[in-house]
Amino acid sequence: MAQKRAFNEGKRHFKKSKKQKTSTLKEGTNEEVLLADVRNLLKQCSLSEAAETKAPEEQTEVDVDIVELSSTGDGLAHKDGQVYVVPFAVPGDTVTAKVYRHDAAESYALADFVKVVKPSEHRAEKPPCPYFTKCSGCQFQHLPYSYQLQHKRSIVERAYQNFSKLPASAVPVVGDTIGSPLQYGYRTKLTPHFDGPQGGRRDKRKGLKVTWPEVPPIGFMLKGTRKTMDIEDCPIGTDAVRKGMKKERARVAADIEKYQRGATLLLREHTRKVESGGKSEEAPDDAVFEDQDDSTLLKRCITDPNGTSSEYIDGFRFDNPAGAFFQNNNSILPLVTQYIRDNILGPSDSDSSRPIRNLIDAYCGSGFFTITLSQTFTRSIGIDISPSSITAASRNATLNELPALFVNFIAGDANSLFATIPPADFPSNETAVIIDPPRKGCDEGFIGQLMDYGPKRICYVSCNVHTQARDVGWLVGGLADRDGSYEIESLRGFDFFPQTSHVEGVAILRRKDTVSHEKDPLESEKSMATSEGGAEVEDVTEKGDAVTAGESSQGADAANDGDR
Repeated sequence: MAQKRAFNEGKRHFKKSKKQKTSTLKEGTNEEVLLADVRNLLKQCSLSEAAETKAPEEQTEVDVDIVELSSTGDGLAHKDGQVYVVPFAVPGDTVTAKVYRHDAAESYALADFVKVVKPSEHRAEKPPCPYFTKCSGCQFQHLPYSYQLQHKRSIVERAYQNFSKLPASAVPVVGDTIGSPLQYGYRTKLTPHFDGPQGGRRDKRKGLKVTWPEVPPIGFMLKGTRKTMDIEDCPIGTDAVRKGMKKERARVAADIEKYQRGATLLLREHTRKVESGGKSEEAPDDAVFEDQDDSTLLKRCITDPNGTSSEYIDGFRFDNPAGAFFQNNNSILPLVTQYIRDNILGPSDSDSSRPIRNLIDAYCGSGFFTITLSQTFTRSIGIDISPSSITAASRNATLNELPALFVNFIAGDANSLFATIPPADFPSNETAVIIDPPRKGCDEGFIGQLMDYGPKRICYVSCNVHTQARDVGWLVGGLADRDGSYEIESLRGFDFFPQTSHVEGVAILRRKDTVSHEKDPLESEKSMATSEGGAEVEDVTEKGDAVTAGESSQGADAANDGDR
């Protein structure tokens, strides 16, 4: 009997079935996003009308000219009626690629990068990471940072072209991508892993001791395979995380016989304040110090998922379980929060008789936006369907001495999220809503609830601009049972993860009927009388162009006047 190949050898495995099944791509996934880019390229090049050609054979090498970057970070080439998807390539490159899968129905092939035959003028100098083009973590270390930011702007543009279902006239010009202050050394969390030994699961089922012939590779996935690649250091991690990685690798190597299977390791930066300029003699050897104006930050790497990690953002402290979600690039967060403060209130002269005073954070998590934006509003409330998130958020509010009268958190039912909000305290005409959902975005039920509540302005922050585009399309274009009630004021990307194809999207929306929504009859009569009297009615939709991060906003300053 032929011996079966171990699953974790790193070879590609494609299950063969007697019947060819048509799979439906999940919305917002890399597969769906890549397919949209492939189809657009085929359409642009009129390749769909080209004469039929023989599909490229798997495992054959071919030289191709890269013409553009996809939204997933791969190079795209077209040749003989086919599109080739090649990682680590740059527009203008001629590269050798090795085909490993072909989709005949969509006329494209996935290929491994082999080598550069002729480099593009856009290629940067040698990447600082020796694992680049092998590790699956980074896609753009071979690109100048300015080029990365330009491309990420185009990712946002394509997302709205491909997934919003809105006419071009409804989508404003996308602003320049705001770059990260740190392009390397920014990640406060890494999760390297290692696989179990060959036959380990079988031995465990039989009650045998699992044996390790050697220390396994500890690191991240080898690009395009299921094999773990041994990685000793990761330059996108912070100094504390990189020290922790070295220490944790040594610990696993020493204790490998204690493991019964593979494992994922947690490396999370933890920060605490010490006296300014004071570096304690008792500080551990893996500590990293960062001097600030009034204090010194001592940073370490913690590895216990149940431990507590602390972060300091905008002068606020956030404590979270080390294994829980929190943004992984602290260097860019102050730019994001300032941008939202400058834009969420709208122009200062827009409907000034009913200024925005309240904030609802509808996916509040551990309270990051609710707390960092709290001084911009009279009252703020965070809602989440997770009780543990509400517990963490409430604890962080207390930690930062924010009274519950002004900043509060409540657990809501996903089916009636806004029903838990006191309407008298949060009238929609005086309220802005911020949403920061997971990668899958919102569902139609939530969008319907949001439109029923009808806040004056919405700030939509998203780690997946493609599902964001779909959701914003619903808010602007409408759902099956209702018309859209918002328009997009501004769109902009933020580079949370330099050297990767990821871009965070921030969309600011304003309600179309800002002046008339929820007005009482007396106010409506006054408005009608003014219009009938011939006075020019100001169109507020022509105002409110986004300002860049760091600029001050008159609207934000006005809202701060008289606040606690």
